[in-house]
Amino acid sequence: MSASHFAAPVSPVIDAPVPIPVREVLPWAIFLGLILLIAIYFVGAEQGATAIFSGTYIHEFVHDGRHLLGFPCH
Repeated sequence: MSASHFAAPVSPVIDAPVPIPVREVLPWAIFLGLILLIAIYFVGAEQGATAIFSGTYIHEFVHDGRHLLGFPCH
C-alpha cells in the first residue's frame, strides 16, 4: 500500500469573495434605471395628459398593470 492511502484528508480551500468594480456595474445600473423609468412612464402616465402616442393601444396594453400598481386611469 502506498503512503498516500493513509494520509489525512485535505480540507478544501475557500476563496475570499472577489469585489466587483463600480466601473463595471455603473453602466448596467444606469441602463436598468432608464428602462424602469420608461416602464413607469408607460404604465403611469401614457394616454393621459402627457400622452406621446395617439390612440388607446398603450393604455389598454398596460391597463391591468395600472390597477395592480395603484395608478388611477378612469
